[in-house]
Amino acid sequence: MTFVGLDWFPLWLSLRVAALSTVLAFAGGLWIAYLLANRQFRGKDVLDAAVTLPLVLPPTVLGYYLLVLLGRSSPLGKLWEAVFGSPLVFTWKAAVVAALLHALPLLVKSARAALESVDRNYERAARNLGASEWKLFWRVTLPLAWRSIFAATALAFARALGDFGVTLMVAGNIPGRTQTVAVAIYDAVESGNGAVARTLVLVVSALALVLLTLANRLSPSRV
Repeated sequence: MTFVGLDWFPLWLSLRVAALSTVLAFAGGLWIAYLLANRQFRGKDVLDAAVTLPLVLPPTVLGYYLLVLLGRSSPLGKLWEAVFGSPLVFTWKAAVVAALLHALPLLVKSARAALESVDRNYERAARNLGASEWKLFWRVTLPLAWRSIFAATALAFARALGDFGVTLMVAGNIPGRTQTVAVAIYDAVESGNGAVARTLVLVVSALALVLLTLANRLSPSRV
């Protein structure tokens, strides 16, 4: 889709990639956050560190790991190609995996803090009334923490929307196929197309501002 000479495909692809990666991060991250907040088990600190690792490692390192894990010669890459009939790397689905690496740690850390802030007296009362752990989580814990968790989800979406380094390594820069908005901005700057770069930068900045405002509104107010 183009408008006044601007191809909007990178933006729509980035929105799709960010949405899918955020859904995956929410599904897996909420479970991990619950384990870290409510369970004691061997290797808990290692799991916490492993989840946080993508936040501190350079994008090139993360991209290399993904290329090794998901490349056509790797077991996972071969399994994916056998099931779906095409390789995973250098596709928009690889961009989802790349964005997930940055969305998941942010969501887990924030969701864990939200779950740990829940008043345990409510949970103890529910247990005394015979509530199972599953029912306790959905009926007591989650309703008390939902504002902070959804604020974290908005932040995770914003982070996934702007991923660049890992996406470039595992998904590439194929216009009309794998070029996300962050990669398109880089490409526009490199080719001297300042008008396209400025337009995309302003659009992404506006989206990020809206998401951050939403996250602030969802976060519980502290007096």
